[in-house]
Amino acid sequence: MSDAATLRLPWAVAAQPVDSPEARALLREYYTEVADRYFELYEGRRSTTEEIDEGLAEYPSADLTPPHGVLLVARHGDAVAGCAGVRLLDARTAELKQLFVRPAKRGLGGAGGLLTAAERVAVQLGAERIRLDTRLDLVEAIALYRRHGFVEIAPYHDDKYAEIFFEKRLDGEPWAD
Repeated sequence: MSDAATLRLPWAVAAQPVDSPEARALLREYYTEVADRYFELYEGRRSTTEEIDEGLAEYPSADLTPPHGVLLVARHGDAVAGCAGVRLLDARTAELKQLFVRPAKRGLGGAGGLLTAAERVAVQLGAERIRLDTRLDLVEAIALYRRHGFVEIAPYHDDKYAEIFFEKRLDGEPWAD
């Protein structure tokens, strides 16, 4: 397929169970990428399979299930291409988790589409704001959040991997699957 044809493929985003094979694969790829970037930056190496397994156990995704959370899976054409999770922290505050687009599908608008869908899900869950944390080395993510109107806030938790925190006030129409 030509590059022009790849750009024209439609993006589709839908809720999916976190325990589905596609969701598990995406979440593992997400965690592997952020862990590899961390270990390469601070230890000059990539993560091990054991470290990924431990990390997935330490940061489970079970809270990305209704009625207080959702995992969104994006497809580019027929290909599974990315994911984003939303969970409620309290009745008015949602949190964005595990926003990820597979490397081969980056630069085609998928991250922005997932982010927009996640914001709509947060509204549907009753949230008035959505928060997130990330690391300073994830510069692409920081730029995406700022482009989409997120502003830096004080830390709202103390996870050792969270270095910068963002929030966005929400208004708009609920997201429909």
